Amino acid sequence: MIECENDICIDCIMNTLHLRALFWLLLASRLEEELDGWLRAAGLTKSADVRGVIAPHAGYSYSGRSAAFAFGNIDPANISRVFLLGPSHHYYTPKCALTRATTYSTPIGDLPVDQEVIEELKATAKFEMMDMRVDEAEHSMEMHLPYLAKVFKGYDVKVVPILVGALSSESEAMYGRLLAKYIDDPRNFFSVSSDFCHWGSRFSYTYYDKKHGQIHKSIEALDRMGMEIIETGDPDSFKQYLQEYENTICGRHPISVFLHMLKNSSTKIKIGFLHYEQSSQCKTFRDSSVSYASAAAKLDN
Repeated sequence: MIECENDICIDCIMNTLHLRALFWLLLASRLEEELDGWLRAAGLTKSADVRGVIAPHAGYSYSGRSAAFAFGNIDPANISRVFLLGPSHHYYTPKCALTRATTYSTPIGDLPVDQEVIEELKATAKFEMMDMRVDEAEHSMEMHLPYLAKVFKGYDVKVVPILVGALSSESEAMYGRLLAKYIDDPRNFFSVSSDFCHWGSRFSYTYYDKKHGQIHKSIEALDRMGMEIIETGDPDSFKQYLQEYENTICGRHPISVFLHMLKNSSTKIKIGFLHYEQSSQCKTFRDSSVSYASAAAKLDN
C-alpha cells in the first residue's frame, strides 16, 4: 500500500485510472463472452431480410438469453443506421423524445448518434429533447446497446435513440406515419424494446384465467395472445387487446408506434416471434414474474 502525503498524488490518480481501465476491459471481455454464448445457443442464421426486432430489456441474467433470439437474426452488412424505440420507465412525457448525446458507449464499443437524423426529426416540432439525466437513467434502450455493439462490431453504423412516452392512440398513429418513411430505406434497422407481462401484486397485476391451469400457463396464454395480434401487424387490434386485458407490456407504446410505421410504409414487413420465456413460473398469488419475448420483423416477399 502506497501512502501519500499530498492531497493530490499523480501516482495515485494514474493507478486509479489504470484499475478502472482494467476493470472496463475485464467487463467487456466477460460481457462479450456471455453475448457470444447466447448468440451461439440461439443458432440463428443471419438474414438481410430482417429489418427490425422486438427484444426485452431486463438485466441480462434474466433476459439476455431471450434477446439473442432477436439480435441473432441481424445481418449487419448493409445496415448503416439503427432506430431505437424504447419506453420511458421513470420520466413522464406524452410525446416522443430525442437524445442530446452524441455517442452511446458500451463496454464492447461505442455507437455514434446520427445527428443528421436527430436534427431532421427535431425540425418536425413533434419531439422533445431528453435531459441527459433522463437519458442516462432509462434502461429500455440501454440494454439493447451491447447486443447492437456486438452484432455491428467492425461495421460503420449510427443509432437514432427515440424515447417513446405515454402516447395517446392518436399520437401513436401520428408518430407511426412520421417515421414510416425510414422503413422504406433498406439501410435502416429498427430495435424495439419491450418486456411482456409483469405479473404479481408488486406490479398491481394478477390477471388469472383458470382454464389454462397454473398461473404461469395463464400468463403465457395471455402473452401469446398479444404476440399473435402483434404478428398480424394491426395496431388497432393490439390496442383493443391492451384495453380488454390490460396486460402490463411495458413497451406497448413503442410496439404500437412500430406497428403504425409498418402500416404506413410501402415496404411489406411481417413480424414473427421466435422465443418466449418467463423469469419464474408463478404458482401462487405470492409469486411474481416478468415475461420476455423476442421477434424479428422480416421482409414479406
